[in-house]
Amino acid sequence: MKYRQFPISSPYGAASTAMEVVTGVDLTDRVAIVTGGYSGIGLETTRALVSAGARVIVPARDRARADRALQGFAGVDITALDLIDPASVDAFAKDVLAEHDTINILINNAGYIGFSLERDARGYEAQFATNHLGHFQLTARLWPALARAGARVVAVSSCGHAASPVVFDDIHFEHRPYDAMSAYGQSKTANALFAVWLDRLGETAGIRAYAVHPGGVVESGFTRNMRVADSVASGYRDAEGKAIIDPENNKKTLQQGAATQLWCATSPLLADLGGVYCEDCNIARTVPEDSTELLGVRPWAIDPVEAERLWQACVAMTGVSV
Repeated sequence: MKYRQFPISSPYGAASTAMEVVTGVDLTDRVAIVTGGYSGIGLETTRALVSAGARVIVPARDRARADRALQGFAGVDITALDLIDPASVDAFAKDVLAEHDTINILINNAGYIGFSLERDARGYEAQFATNHLGHFQLTARLWPALARAGARVVAVSSCGHAASPVVFDDIHFEHRPYDAMSAYGQSKTANALFAVWLDRLGETAGIRAYAVHPGGVVESGFTRNMRVADSVASGYRDAEGKAIIDPENNKKTLQQGAATQLWCATSPLLADLGGVYCEDCNIARTVPEDSTELLGVRPWAIDPVEAERLWQACVAMTGVSV
């Protein structure tokens, strides 16, 4: 197994779209799961997978919304799931495993950002619980079917990981003042570290794992919910509030934002490369911890020692493992 956190030669780039990435890819008889697969880049990911012939399972917290978004999609099954609720995760996994012996692709795409401190029923900080622990438990519960398929698992992280490493002595903001962006950044770092250690654990079963920064997606819920003044200041919109599309500078459409996770899920170029953080349909380069760049991965998000430490912490928090 090879671990190399630097770019390779890829035929795709920042401006590539989801449909371009799956052109020529045959996923007939393959089963894929896309959390959050009924909105934003998740919907575009589902659309592209279906176009390539995959059977796609879309977990949905809002069933009515999912039904509307996916109306007319052939080959899609919608099943209830609330990532912040451990019982819901277990029920979803049980239902899926009863129907499918193998799962070929798992894309942990769903994400949540909270601007005030919220906690789940266990007392865990909500962004970490939803963005990371829910997907951690889901992957662990689905492990038998993933292992039988030699699956690819994609964890959707973000350049937001630059806002914070995992703060192991106070993950859930019990002793430090709550900062929404630090909490979000910590959860996105956790997503990246998850891919590092999952890839190592999955070695004997042929499972490969990848972390992805989809890009600053201008039409995503995150940017759409920003105040206009903030989105203008961030460079996502012009003075009149119109979206700015500039994929080479981290400002993408939904279709461009979905491309990298599809590339990770399907590209033969990654057959011998796993546990890496990717962006712009390529493996990202490492940048210093104090870098002000939007692109690139900080060392704390790909550190195997931190990845194993996080994995063990999550086993303790959830009571589940592979």
